[in-house]
Amino acid sequence: MINTIKTTCPYCGVGCGITATVDEKQRSVAIKGDLEHPANFGRLCSKGSALGETVETQGRLREPHINGKVASWETALDWVADTLMDTIAKHGKDSVAIYGSGQLLTEDYYVANKLMKGFIGSGNMDTNSRLCMSSSVAGHKRAFGSDTVPGCYDDFNYADLIVLIGSNTAWCHPVSFQRIRAAKEANPNLKIVVVDPRRTQTCDIADLHLPLALGSDTTLFNGLLNYLAGYASRTIDQDFVTQHTEGFDAAIVAAHQATLEQVSATCQLKPEDVQTFYEWFANTEKVMSLYSQGVNQSASGTDKVNSIINCHLATGRIGKPGMGPFSLTGQPNAMGGREVGGLSHQLAAHMDFSNAEDIERVARFWQTDNIAQKAGLPAVDLFDAIYDGKVKAVWIMGTNPVVSLPNADKVKQALQRCDFVVVSDCIAQTDTTALAHVLLPAQGWSEKDGTVTNSERRISRQRALFPGLGNAKPDWWILTQVARRMGFAQAFPYQQPADIFREHAALSGFENHGSRDFDISGFAHLSAEAYNSLPPTQWPVNAEHPNGTERLFGDGRFFTASGKAQFIAITPRPPVFTPDADYPLALNTGRLRDQWHTMTRTAIAAKLNQHKPEPFVEIHADDAERNALTANTLAFLESQWGSMLARVQITDTQLRGNLFVPMHWTDQLATRGRMGALVNPVFDPISKQPELKHTPVKIQAYQPLWHGFMLSRHELPISGLEYVVKIKGEQFYRYELAGESLPVDWSIWAKNQFGCTDDNHWQAYEDSSTGHYRAAHLVGKQLASVILIAPTIHLPERSWLTSLFAKTELDPDERKALLTGVPPLGAPDTGATICACFNVGEKTIRNTIKEKGLTSHQEVGVCLKAGTNCGSCLPEIKAMLP
Repeated sequence: MINTIKTTCPYCGVGCGITATVDEKQRSVAIKGDLEHPANFGRLCSKGSALGETVETQGRLREPHINGKVASWETALDWVADTLMDTIAKHGKDSVAIYGSGQLLTEDYYVANKLMKGFIGSGNMDTNSRLCMSSSVAGHKRAFGSDTVPGCYDDFNYADLIVLIGSNTAWCHPVSFQRIRAAKEANPNLKIVVVDPRRTQTCDIADLHLPLALGSDTTLFNGLLNYLAGYASRTIDQDFVTQHTEGFDAAIVAAHQATLEQVSATCQLKPEDVQTFYEWFANTEKVMSLYSQGVNQSASGTDKVNSIINCHLATGRIGKPGMGPFSLTGQPNAMGGREVGGLSHQLAAHMDFSNAEDIERVARFWQTDNIAQKAGLPAVDLFDAIYDGKVKAVWIMGTNPVVSLPNADKVKQALQRCDFVVVSDCIAQTDTTALAHVLLPAQGWSEKDGTVTNSERRISRQRALFPGLGNAKPDWWILTQVARRMGFAQAFPYQQPADIFREHAALSGFENHGSRDFDISGFAHLSAEAYNSLPPTQWPVNAEHPNGTERLFGDGRFFTASGKAQFIAITPRPPVFTPDADYPLALNTGRLRDQWHTMTRTAIAAKLNQHKPEPFVEIHADDAERNALTANTLAFLESQWGSMLARVQITDTQLRGNLFVPMHWTDQLATRGRMGALVNPVFDPISKQPELKHTPVKIQAYQPLWHGFMLSRHELPISGLEYVVKIKGEQFYRYELAGESLPVDWSIWAKNQFGCTDDNHWQAYEDSSTGHYRAAHLVGKQLASVILIAPTIHLPERSWLTSLFAKTELDPDERKALLTGVPPLGAPDTGATICACFNVGEKTIRNTIKEKGLTSHQEVGVCLKAGTNCGSCLPEIKAMLP
């Protein structure tokens, strides 16, 4: 049976709508962008476009497990509930915790928060959203009295200046970036400023790039505030400041030291570039400041947020079309998690523990006499408490903290030492599930049903496309069953997600009367049918705004005690840890275009693995020379917290003294490839968000005895090597290898790795004097596996060899060329993947440009489709043009 279902993408906070054509019998789905969804109007990025390829059954967690053995749901749920109750009885309610994820749906989040804070009575529920958005939450609350994103995506079309701060939008929010690109093409007056230490792909549309020193954002924006109040005082909106704000004078005094000269020196920027930015901001009314993890993931992240907001409050540029600060959310439902109290200092419906009336109000609504009275432990502190034995039972849902948290080796040790670890996940083998005493099979995207909220406050439905695989269940159901077994059945009567959503909506309006920003009371009596057909809607949704709300604060009213926005006086603080003689370089981290978090979903889609197949480190040429590093070799990175191996990429897009490493690889995919092991555990004292952008490290060449790669039609259980990276491709698996010792016999070793016992179809070449070994195994006339080993990194490109796995048989010329790794004369060689959406390689693009005399990326798109979907590859395509 073929159905068409509208749902929402499970990746970044853009919240793109999807039209899924579902074949239930084949359990397959064709993915297209939803032309009617206001977040994307049909556009999808490479990850969203490949979602259909991630809906597969291999590697899924299908049944509950206790201590590694399959168990029934009844047994597993009883075990979890009994153990939690026993732990609480022996050690107190703060000895247990839940660690959630922005991958949870709002309904899942709500039930988890209600169970832990409302009925277990501990604040110990936090989430991986602590790692990406808590500084925005804190900054919003300090300035506005509420965690409110004032604007919307439609503002991109009205702005005349867009400032992108600490955000590689082109790769991390590609669909929003394409909207900005389109707005720039439609509006010749629109200028783009990118504020980022790296010259990222986002700079492709920049009129000005400010490669500021790591962590100096507050100085830059203090300088802007000082400039606005001094040289460009005419731009201060005195009426707005007087009538609708407080604290302006103190903020100006704090910013007074940030002169143009001081800003230029501290930020390590050209004075003329700083001057240009300040003049553009001062002289342009419709200004948007879009910021993301480069701002949030900092030990001074909250101050960075407020330094940006201060400039918008001073000019009154907030809550109106085309202007305002705008937080680009990291996860698909980080916003929804904040709405229901997913962070440990929050309660629900934008109420929190800092207000005794909020605690009492939520207790009355939930009808509980055991509600938590104080905030719980935020993420880093939580796992420290697990390590120290203070938290003895933890339930982890839909996230992989052994990879993603800072000081990740300590996190791993914490879970190894923990008395009781429960993990709810849809994937059987992750770095975190490996440490669980109880595994609970949760439904994944394509099976879950509920709501998510994107960066512009838009609530959208995520609808199930298939029944749950095996015995997988929704997270809300699992939580509800445990709550009932713990004696809270009356408070957890839910039979379907709509029941939870109605309660969530009712709580948002409970005793609100306009005092809280988050209000979706207009949905409190939504029928099951209306919930199922719920259109994408921006909150608030209430009697005053029954169809939702585009912008907030346009009327100058805020949610502080006085009703006025608050300027925050910012004094820039130096990083806690800075490079020194032992660790002379500063590590910056971030996301890639085609991967998501710890790759449990994206690594399933073969085409998403080809653009950046290995962990890598970007380094400036001067630093590479100073540390004796050569391009494409391996490097050993070390901090005082841990170490990793990465492939060297020498680039002038990186500032001297800085390194960049992506966050995604796990022990499952790359031995010694976890970036989190390096990262310092320092966090913002206000938001408790970790500093993921500034860790002192050292780097040196890693020199194994040999390098190589293996290609196989089947997945291989390779072990015992110092460097192994597993890369799933179309009809093959690729393994990049390096070793510190030589096997006694390469052929025996290779055959053991491949599980090959058939010498008749094995062809090999070995030169022991030079350390080269090459072999291939054929089954019939079809390539089954191939291995190439060398004493250096100089090995053939992989693209032609990988293409052979798509063939049912090899011709004689291809068989002869196998051990050279070089295609026969006339055979196509696509080169490394550039466009993941349409699987177009570098050599294909270069050859087409040359042969057809192409001079623009539009012409390349017409010929090859490359760059015509999400557009994330356009900077690379442009770089190839004459």
